[in-house]
Amino acid sequence: MKQNWKNNDLHQTIGRYFKINVKEKKPNIVCAVSGGVDSTVLAFAISKYMKLDNVHFIFVNNGLLRKYDVKNIKAVFKSFNLKLNIINAEHLFLKKLKNVIDPEQKRKIIGGLFIEVFSKYIRKLEQKDFYLAQGTLYTDIIESRSYHGGKSVTIKSHHNVGGLPKDLKFDVIEPFRELFKDEVRRLGLFYKLDEKFINRHPFPGPGLGIRCIGKVNRQRLDTLREIDEIFIKFLIEKDLYKNSWQAFAVLLPVKSVGVMGDERTYEETCVLRSINSVDGMTADVTNIDVTILSEVATLIVNKVPRVNKVLYDITSKPPSTIEWE
Repeated sequence: MKQNWKNNDLHQTIGRYFKINVKEKKPNIVCAVSGGVDSTVLAFAISKYMKLDNVHFIFVNNGLLRKYDVKNIKAVFKSFNLKLNIINAEHLFLKKLKNVIDPEQKRKIIGGLFIEVFSKYIRKLEQKDFYLAQGTLYTDIIESRSYHGGKSVTIKSHHNVGGLPKDLKFDVIEPFRELFKDEVRRLGLFYKLDEKFINRHPFPGPGLGIRCIGKVNRQRLDTLREIDEIFIKFLIEKDLYKNSWQAFAVLLPVKSVGVMGDERTYEETCVLRSINSVDGMTADVTNIDVTILSEVATLIVNKVPRVNKVLYDITSKPPSTIEWE
């Protein structure tokens, strides 16, 4: 059940969590950073409450990120004066995902490989016993498995709900496991983090791997990155980005005939999705005027090769989920 936290209550609650669950004065902490709001606010919370002598912030570049994500997360951590350890593993993820089209299998491969790459890095550290900090939200937990004795159906697997290999000695700390997305945003603003960053739309752990429907390869990912960049930039310029809780593009493995100039085309289809929500548990479609949608559709088709049709998803959650996979 959602708590009606006040900002200072959130701050004090997270502080108490660290005090109760992290008992060493100078603990060894490994924090998984995705580049999104949750893990970044978590990293800043750790820097607020813990001494950073033996804290490792690790970012795995899986090649499934948006166009400027790696550049942006570097800049954010530099502004915090925090060291970010980057593991470039794009080739590994693309190799494992080759010819995989089942959504749940994609999520398991991405999550499993993340753990494998992450574990390999941890084994190189001198510390043997450590805390693993994750930005897991309450929403992640209830969509992935039963929680607090209740019954729930696994709607989709979340890569940060699980664990590392048993041979690694660690305790998991998840300070946000009873918080929703809007509460983490409020906590970030309370810490005086950049409002523009804090109000970024949510991005799934498996990244573009679950927005690239069907086969995942470098060419299709690059196509999707360009579409997403155009769509988000367009919403910002039209002052519509802040009116949506989450907006993104999906690339479908569906081709259709089109016309560019005097030539026939036979290219893929993309879908734009924009929804409004408070905590991600339910969502309604954002009402965007069809003339505006037509304008961005024209931009996408004219600027992005290999795409000649743009659709807009008007399905709410439920019955749909926010993501397509």
